[in-house]
Amino acid sequence: MNRKILFLILLILLVGKNLWATDTIQKGDVLTLQQCIDTALKNHPAINAAAGAIRQSESKIGQARSGYFPQITFQSGYTRVGPAATSMRSDPYNYYSNTLNLNQTLFDFGKTSTSVDIEKLSKQSAEADFQETTSSIILTVKETYYAFLKAKMSEAVALETVNQFQQHYEIARMFFETGKSSKIDVTSAEVNLSNAGIQLISAQNAMHIARVNLNKAMGVISTTEYNVQEAFHLEYGDISFDAALAQAYENRPDILSTRLKKDALEKSINLNKKGYLPVISGNAAYGYAGDDTSIDKSWNAGIALTFPFFTGLSTKYAVEEARANLDIAKADEESLRQTIYLEVQSAYLNRKEAFERIETGRIIVRQAEETLELARGRYATGVGSSIEITDAVVKLNNAKMTYISALSDFSVAQARLEKAIGAQK
Repeated sequence: MNRKILFLILLILLVGKNLWATDTIQKGDVLTLQQCIDTALKNHPAINAAAGAIRQSESKIGQARSGYFPQITFQSGYTRVGPAATSMRSDPYNYYSNTLNLNQTLFDFGKTSTSVDIEKLSKQSAEADFQETTSSIILTVKETYYAFLKAKMSEAVALETVNQFQQHYEIARMFFETGKSSKIDVTSAEVNLSNAGIQLISAQNAMHIARVNLNKAMGVISTTEYNVQEAFHLEYGDISFDAALAQAYENRPDILSTRLKKDALEKSINLNKKGYLPVISGNAAYGYAGDDTSIDKSWNAGIALTFPFFTGLSTKYAVEEARANLDIAKADEESLRQTIYLEVQSAYLNRKEAFERIETGRIIVRQAEETLELARGRYATGVGSSIEITDAVVKLNNAKMTYISALSDFSVAQARLEKAIGAQK
C-alpha cells in the first residue's frame, strides 16, 4: 500500500506538466472525464495543501533526527568595567569572553529513536491523507461531470420538446385555418409551446450552473464555454457486497491513515514513559576570557547524567494524555469503519437500483415514442384530439428525463462505490 501511495504521488509530480491546465481549455472543446480529472489534480488547492502536509512531516522527521547529532553553540561577551573603590585598578577597562560549547547525547533510552519512529508514522499518515484527498477530488469531479452531462442532455430533451410543440402548434393552426379543428386546439398548442419554452430556459440555466460546479471541482475559477463527452458509465461490475466491504477495509486510505495515527499514539505513550528515565550526555568547551592586558584560556570535557527525580508530575500527566489520545483514535477508527460500511452499502444498493432503472427507462422511452406517433396519426386523420398529443409529448419528455436520470444515477453510484472501496482512479 505504501508503494502504491508513493507511486501515485510521483505520478502526479512527474506527469503534471502534461495534464490539462486552465489555459488549455479552449472554447468549444469537448472534455473527457479523464481530462477533467487531470485538470483537477493539477489545479485543485486541496492537492497542494495535502502535498504540503507531507513536506511538513518530512521536516519533522529531520527535527527528530537532530537528537542524534551534537549541539554546538558559541558564546561571546564584552563588558566595560568601571573602577571600584576596592579595586587595585583606578581606570575603566574592557573584559572579553569567548566560549565554544559542544553537547552530545550519548544515551537517552530510545527517546530520540522513538521520536523519529513517531514522525515516520505521521508522514505515512500524511501520504495516506494525500491519497484520500485525491480520491475525494476525483469523486467530486465525476459527480459534477455526470451532473453537467445530465443537464446537457436534459437541455436537449427540453429543446426537442419545444420543437415537438412547435410542430403541433403549426399543424393545429393549419387545421384551424382549413376548418378541421377548433380555435381551442390552436390556443392550447400555443400555451404548451410557451410552457415548453420556459422549461427550456430553466434547463439551459441548470446546465450553466452545472458547468460552474464542474469548474469548481476542477479547481479553476472560470473557463470559456466547453462541452463534455456524452459518455456515462454503463459497465456493471460483478462484485458482492461482502467482497466490496472487505476491499474497503483493506484499501481505504482514510482508514489506513487512522491506523497509522493510532500506531504513532501508541509509541507516544512509550515516549512519554521514557520521561522517567535519565539522559547521559557528553560535553566539552573551549574558550578564553580576560581584559586588555591578560587573556586566560581554558577548556573542559566531561560526561553528565541528568536524572528527572521530580518534574511536577508533568511526565505522569503526559502519559495519561497520550493514553487518552489513543482511546480517542480507537473510537475514531471504529466510527470510521461504521461510516465505511454505510457508504459501501448505500453505493452498492443505489448502483443496483439505478442499473435496473436503465433498462426499464429504455423501454418506457420506446413506448412513449410509439404513443406520440400514434397520437399524431390519429390527430392527422381527425379521430384524435389535441389533448392526446399534448399528453403524449409530456409523457415522452418525462420518459427521456427518467432515462437520463437513471444513467446519471448509475454513473454517480458507481463512482461512489469505487471511492467507498478505495478503488478510485
